[in-house]
Amino acid sequence: MEELIKLGTWSEEKLDRILRETWRLSDPSNKIASLSKEFLETPYNASTLIGNGETSEVFVINLEHVDCFTYLDYVEAMRLSQSYNEFTVNVRRVRYRAGTVSYPGRNHFFTDWIDGNKKNVRDITGEAGSGKSRKITKTLNDKGNGTCYLSALPCRQRVITYVPADLVDESVMTNLQTGDYIGIYSGKKGLDVSHVGIFIRDENRCALRHASSRHMKVMDEDFSEYIQDKPGILIFRAEPS
Repeated sequence: MEELIKLGTWSEEKLDRILRETWRLSDPSNKIASLSKEFLETPYNASTLIGNGETSEVFVINLEHVDCFTYLDYVEAMRLSQSYNEFTVNVRRVRYRAGTVSYPGRNHFFTDWIDGNKKNVRDITGEAGSGKSRKITKTLNDKGNGTCYLSALPCRQRVITYVPADLVDESVMTNLQTGDYIGIYSGKKGLDVSHVGIFIRDENRCALRHASSRHMKVMDEDFSEYIQDKPGILIFRAEPS
């Protein structure tokens, strides 16, 4: 299997040190907050993964540039790791079903995480939604016009639970924790989310920490302001490792 590793300003030694330090933190929220902060200002690039229906999948770790999804891949894999070597193994487990590197086996949709990583991450949208959540059945990958977003992948039905953004009030915000993985619900046919990030709560504000295609870097933005013109949110929570 071909591999491409780009650590950028990181190094194996730096990763070993940081992962040893964060492993001592028992709360997943604190781990995710600490690890995700290390990526702030990292440049955005939407095309770091290699593989499609015609090109063989390459196992990529690129910490020089991230998109919104690879950012979460790396943070979650780091959360589960005590060393650089464990990190490389866990990137496979987080990004691919059963940890087997292949294009069809890659978690292309945010809700694929729940199918492939149930012991590590769970969907809490319904319970956190305080009675305001909605369910919709979607055929993922199906554009609704006879074509697919990803031609090499089959379409499959999935029930998506989300909270409409205009119903994310104080009762919902109270249920969110630092380190929750947030999906921005998509109203388009065939898609579950249009973007993902990490919820961060500190003494000053609540933020969405994410790899922004608009600002071309990893950054924090005010959470309520960010979601106010979005259709809704999905909320996933990391389980203790």
